[in-house]
Formats: sequence, structure tokens, C-alpha cells
Amino acid sequence: MKYRRFGQTELQMPLLTCGTMRFQHKWQDVDPAEVPAKGQANLEAVMRRALEQGINHFETARGYGSSEMQMGWVLRQLNRQDYILQTKTPPTKDPDDFLRRFDQSMDYLGVDQVDLLAIHGVNDQGGIDDTLKKGGALEKALWLKEQGRVAHIGFSSHAPMPQLMPLIETNAFSFVNLHWYYIYPSNWPAVAAAAERDMGVLIISPNDKGGQLFKPSDKMRQLCAPLSPMAFNDLYCWARPEVGTLSIGAARPSDFDEHLAALERLEETNSLLPPILARLEAALLETHGPDWAVDWWEGIKPYYQQPGEVNVLEILRIWLYAKAFGLDGFGKSRYNMLGKGGHWFPGKKAEPKALGPVLAQLKGHKLAPAIAQALAEAHELYDDHAVAAQSGPRNSN
Repeated sequence: MKYRRFGQTELQMPLLTCGTMRFQHKWQDVDPAEVPAKGQANLEAVMRRALEQGINHFETARGYGSSEMQMGWVLRQLNRQDYILQTKTPPTKDPDDFLRRFDQSMDYLGVDQVDLLAIHGVNDQGGIDDTLKKGGALEKALWLKEQGRVAHIGFSSHAPMPQLMPLIETNAFSFVNLHWYYIYPSNWPAVAAAAERDMGVLIISPNDKGGQLFKPSDKMRQLCAPLSPMAFNDLYCWARPEVGTLSIGAARPSDFDEHLAALERLEETNSLLPPILARLEAALLETHGPDWAVDWWEGIKPYYQQPGEVNVLEILRIWLYAKAFGLDGFGKSRYNMLGKGGHWFPGKKAEPKALGPVLAQLKGHKLAPAIAQALAEAHELYDDHAVAAQSGPRNSN
């Protein structure tokens, strides 16, 4: 394992983090007796496999159902100095509820202190307000730090850049969990701004939100050869020293293997990445043309400033990469979450009836005609109902 200084926390962070969202028994708190012995054995095997490979950072959250409780049963068997522990607590309207949720996490985890506490899911203006208001989540987290129950405070966010950047610029946090990887380039200024403030940077979901690279298309495999798509994405992220660690949402011990194999090729990054990046860029150019080659997202407003809250930026990102790289499963999965994901995946689809006002607002943008076509095509390609209508029964005449 390789380690990097995690910003001002001074922690030596492994380049791979064991994210614990996917190996819990249920998404809700449960009676301990409900947890199957086989499931708990798998969870313990994942954690021990991580430690054996030097992946000594475990990242969980109050919102991960039974994860904290099940982890706590394993953590009680380990030496506390052998691992870095992070949990995440969401901001709440009632700040005392933030403290109650944190207390529940500590009880489940069975520790006196967490190394890293992230205010979790600061994804929209409501979450920002509940975090930064007088007596809010940040103030409560600082009090917990004074009490010695938290060593370092950060936040996690899926927010668009206009909301993400001001949070970083408060200079109130020691680290941040955010999205940035090959198919999510637009968040780079946030990564750079965090690094400039000596904040640790943890990359969220590089393999799932990053294109469902655990089940890539044949085209994506060919474009990324001799690496697997996941290994390519790992090296792409690690190539930037601003990035501290990548969260790997392991569901079984073997889920680390491909990333450990990528780590073994870290010293080859400078020779491996350029030809792969050239092929990927060529595929984008061939599919979409030169207009989409550079910073296409500039000048496009976030979903909450779009008519009907159509998430233009996210739809274009899905369409751009899914179509060019054959990532149809990723495209359909992400597109059909729009309107269903709450503040975790906000905004609406590009329904034909909603596009008029959206396109009127985009008038004058350098890509306006191309954006209009892209939004319509994304809906046709990836919307469940639109796809079903196209493949439905046809008139035999």
C-alpha cells in the first residue's frame, strides 16, 4: 500500500479507502439478532482483507443502515491505533438531533473518538444552511472536537460547483469527500481549491458514479487496455497529487483485487495513461465532434436555476460519456434516478414537454443547438418509458 498525507489532518492516508456502504445487512438500523451469521462473516472478511493489504481507513455513515453496528463488532477486536475511522452525520434542522445521531454512531462503532467526522450530504441550500447556521451542524461538530470525540472535521457533498465551492472557501473544514474522476471533470476546481487550503480530498464512488466501471462495456475495455477501466480510473485519479484517497465500496473481499493490481502499476502511470487518454478522447471526438472537446459545461446553470429544475449538466455528462464509450447501463441507471434521488441526485429529466423553457434560457450559449439535440437524444436513449415505447408492439401494417 502507498500512503499520502491527508492535508492538514496530517494523517497518512492509504490511496485506497474501504467504503462500507455496500456490505451492511440492511439500509435501516436492525435488531442485532436479525443479522445473518454469513453476512457478518463476509463483512468481517472484507475488513480484515483491507487491513491485510494496508487499507487501514474505514469510511462509514449514520445513513448506511446497519453498517456501523456490524462494523463495531469487528472494530472491538482490533487495536484502535491500527485503523483510521471516519463516519458521517447529516446536518439536521434541529442541531441537537445531529448530536443524537453522532452519539448513536459512536455507540454502534464502540469507540471513544473518530479520526474523521464528515457532515454528510451537504448537497443543497437547505443542507448548507443547516450546516453553517449559528448553532448548526458545523458548530456542534466543533464542540465534539473540543470534547475529544472527533479529531478532524470535514464534509461530504454531491452539490453542484456553485454550492460546493463556497463551502470549501469557508476554510472551516480539514477535508472533503466529493466526486471527481475521468467522466466527472467539471469538479476539478473544487479539488484544486481544497488542496490549496491543505484539505484532504477523498474521491466518492469512482467506480459506480464514475461509469459503473465494475461492469464496463466491451468498448470501454478496449479503450482502456492494457488496464481494466477501473484500474485506468484509479491511476487517472492518483496521478493528481491533490487527491488523497479513493473510496472503494467493497461488498466482498475480492472487490479490492483489481484496485490493488492498479496500485502495483502506479510507477508506470506516465507511460500507461497517455495512450489510453488519447483513445478515449478520440472516441469522444468521433462520437460528438470537436465542440464537446473542452469545458462544455461552462456557462450552463445548475439544476436549481433551470426551468422545471431539469438537470442539464448531469444529463449532458451522462449522454456524453455513456454514448461515446458504450456505457448504456450506466446511462440508463443514472438518468432514471433523476426525479427520484432527492438531494442526493437532484433535478429532473429532459422530458420533451419541459425542454422549451430550458432551451430558451440556453439561447446564446455557444453549444445551444447541440445541447438541444443532446438533451432530446439522452431522453430517447436512456429514459425507461421512452425506451419501452420504442421497443413496444408495432402495427403489422
